[in-house]
Amino acid sequence: MDIGLAFGLSFGLLLVGAVRGVFIAYPLLLAMVLFVGVLRRRGFSLRALATMGWRGSQKALPVIGVLLLIGAVTASWMAAGTVPTLVYYGLQVVTPHSFVLVAFGLTSAVSLLLGTSFGTVGTVGVALMIMVAGEESGFYRHLIAGAIVAGAYVGDRASPMSSSALLIAAITRTDLYDNVRRMGRTSLLPLGLAIAIYAGFAGFAPVPLAESSLVGDLEAEFRLGPVTLLPAAVMVLLSLRRVAVQRAMFASTATAIALAVIYQHYSGWQVLQYLLTGFYLEADSPLSAIVLGGGVAAMLRVSLVVVISTAFAGIFAETRLLHRLERSLERVKTPGDRILATTVVGTLAAAFGCTQTIAILLTQQLLGPTYQRTNAPPPALALDLENTVVVISPLIPWNIAGLVPAAILGVNAGFIPFACYLYLLPLVSLLWVKGRSTPTGSPSSSPPHKLQTTEVDRRTGGRAPYTQSDLANPDSGSETS
Repeated sequence: MDIGLAFGLSFGLLLVGAVRGVFIAYPLLLAMVLFVGVLRRRGFSLRALATMGWRGSQKALPVIGVLLLIGAVTASWMAAGTVPTLVYYGLQVVTPHSFVLVAFGLTSAVSLLLGTSFGTVGTVGVALMIMVAGEESGFYRHLIAGAIVAGAYVGDRASPMSSSALLIAAITRTDLYDNVRRMGRTSLLPLGLAIAIYAGFAGFAPVPLAESSLVGDLEAEFRLGPVTLLPAAVMVLLSLRRVAVQRAMFASTATAIALAVIYQHYSGWQVLQYLLTGFYLEADSPLSAIVLGGGVAAMLRVSLVVVISTAFAGIFAETRLLHRLERSLERVKTPGDRILATTVVGTLAAAFGCTQTIAILLTQQLLGPTYQRTNAPPPALALDLENTVVVISPLIPWNIAGLVPAAILGVNAGFIPFACYLYLLPLVSLLWVKGRSTPTGSPSSSPPHKLQTTEVDRRTGGRAPYTQSDLANPDSGSETS
């Protein structure tokens, strides 16, 4: 009873925080206080719970450094003119009939380069929404907003700079670039279907365009041209050559810094400020509300949420709070059962947790033993998480994965039916796997799958910082000697 009450109150705190725009770390901390109080009544000492939370938070450590780098990359690309140039070229081809296709394609491309849905929505997305005529044009605004959010999560799911992709690679002990390659293959059909749907809208519902000076404003504020795309080219080239993501980010950031100083004529001090606190333009610039963001400081907030969420996951695992739900998953036998269970659990976790991070961690914690029991390799779990919970989270109206982009774009949950890619991906994955599903046999009928050596392993001396086996055997510890 007390656990049920704690879950209910925690959900209320997270929901109110998400709806009111409160930094999600605050309700997360309050929720943790609730659970700590309940677990202390059940006999767990405060020291033991703190140790569980600490061990759980170790999952986040390999991700934090990359998250901070992502903030620097985003700010440096703004200062170099990379993002403004992408927006500029995209706006050149906008017509009423092509608008929805351009919105989806441009945001998809930018999100794959930036790896952030919020950053994509806050830059390219805002620029596109300004061009939709009339505040009262509800249908068209929701249509374009849906295409923008769907495109933003193409990269949030499958970019090597995505925090969710990095987190899933870390907790499943899989290789980031291998995961990205598999995600690319499984996204082809959903992407094609989404483009076909948007093409239908483009043909039958041309979007009325407002008068906009965006193109001229971009030309006046930045020096634009192919040279400003060099940081993006460096990132793509090094990623294709499977260079470690941190090195690729350093190289891309260095290229962007050089362009910002030499080509855009910012001072070295200005660029350093942008890297630390985020890029911005003077208040009198017509682009000041559009071209901004990034910075290490902004990613510190994201990192804090990830640390708290992983601490939660550690406490849940070692105290066996979700044991009953785990037992109900013992009936899962086939790949089709697994993807269905991952979809259902991921949706519930996204609805309860109100954040994509919590949804990923809870789903992995609950389904990890099931994938091991049915002899599914770690990459299968990573791919199923990417194909379900990552893209389902923004479809939950109160989850910040969808709530924040909607607020940035100035729309309500009416954008959700038009975010086609986000529900086509899990639907196609479910139908494809269920159609080819056969029992996998018992764990003893085939040899166990060998865990891959990953980027995470190489950074931590050959061992992931925290695994499901650690949760089951906390005495084994997570430190390397």
